[in-house]
Amino acid sequence: MTKSAIFFCSFLFLFFSCSNDDNNIQNEDAVDEEEVVDDEVIEDEEASYSAEGFVTIENGSGGLVADLDAGDRFARDHDAIGDVNGDGIIDYVIGARSDDDGGVDAGAAYVLFMNRDGSVLFNQKISALEGGFNETLNAGNFFGYGVAGIGDYDEDGIPDIAVSAPVPPNNSLYIIHLNQDGTVKNYVKNENIIAQGLTAIGDIDDDGRIDLVACDPGSNEGGSNRGAIEILFLNDRSEVLNARSVTISSTQGGFGEGLEDEDQFGGREAAMLGDIDNDGSIELAVGAFMSDGGKGAIWILSLDVTTFNVVSKTKITESLNGFTETLDLETNPNGTIGAQFGHAMCAAGDIDGDGITDLITGANQQNEGNAYILYLNSDKTVRSYDKISATEGGFDLVLESGDRFTRSISYVGDLKGDGSIAVNFGGGVGLGGTGSLYTLFFRPN
Repeated sequence: MTKSAIFFCSFLFLFFSCSNDDNNIQNEDAVDEEEVVDDEVIEDEEASYSAEGFVTIENGSGGLVADLDAGDRFARDHDAIGDVNGDGIIDYVIGARSDDDGGVDAGAAYVLFMNRDGSVLFNQKISALEGGFNETLNAGNFFGYGVAGIGDYDEDGIPDIAVSAPVPPNNSLYIIHLNQDGTVKNYVKNENIIAQGLTAIGDIDDDGRIDLVACDPGSNEGGSNRGAIEILFLNDRSEVLNARSVTISSTQGGFGEGLEDEDQFGGREAAMLGDIDNDGSIELAVGAFMSDGGKGAIWILSLDVTTFNVVSKTKITESLNGFTETLDLETNPNGTIGAQFGHAMCAAGDIDGDGITDLITGANQQNEGNAYILYLNSDKTVRSYDKISATEGGFDLVLESGDRFTRSISYVGDLKGDGSIAVNFGGGVGLGGTGSLYTLFFRPN
């Protein structure tokens, strides 16, 4: 890979990162919560950032006007997609994988056109019945389980999106070319791909197109639910080049030993960190949220820049490689076990200014859900971390038991245009149990 390609990849991860949820459908109580917009800077001398408030986007709040139903799972995955309508402001794609348009749990996605303050200007739904998609989705298809911004694939000046529908018999990856109003211009259906999470990882093969990671934590390669990821490369017709795909699992891609049954490696997201140790390989963070009995873990993989196979790896979990947080092993309200650290994550640029990309992740089943900003060393261990929760981090979040804050995470960037950075977190059951999105604004110290 050329130096320019590595730079391009490192730049793009700031705009194309990721997150998601599990297959368990909970009976969640609604949170009666008003939209919160707070521009007051809250100083925390121990943190590497200042908290500059947050916005809650949910059914009827934060500017969102959508006909959401209980259990739609709005914001179980999301991503920034660039400026779709040409107003100079970053827009989002949001998954609602249990929407019932065209069939129970057929799924949907929303394009959110944003204001600079983090509220929604207007939104466009894409489903079997809306947005010009005109695709037949079967019941239980979970279209919108994974979503990602992929840049302008068809070179018409408008950013495009990738959306997954992971459940057979229609398990497919859709590359959707958008119109400026967020409706579907046309789409390409790539069949036989399972992606319970999607991450755009920049142009790692230097062909001018954004590449993707498809997460399959339920893969049985090497053992029961050990999990896998697949690095996907696409051509100029938005078709997946199957012969070039790289699978990384217990048995493929050079991973080797380390994964156990039920680890669910792949999680709901991966995060491209770039070459943080300056050795010519590129680092990709991947979660294994049921590792160690449900405590969860993150693997930072160093990938060869030609084969994209693993050349080395580092595991981060409780009391290992610098992460000192105690992670729960309790039974959760939805019947699962443990904190589920590493369920979702995104690369967050260099918040602490040490020249190394930082990683935001979470333990969405620990208390109401905890976020962690991991400040990494060049050897891929954790130097320090900041925690964000209902009681820590300076944001004064209003969270309830079972909210599962951080079950999805995506990087937005400078939404306000003032040098702050915005990061999106899924969590909260939302009004009527429909789902919530929190946009937190950080000011690096």
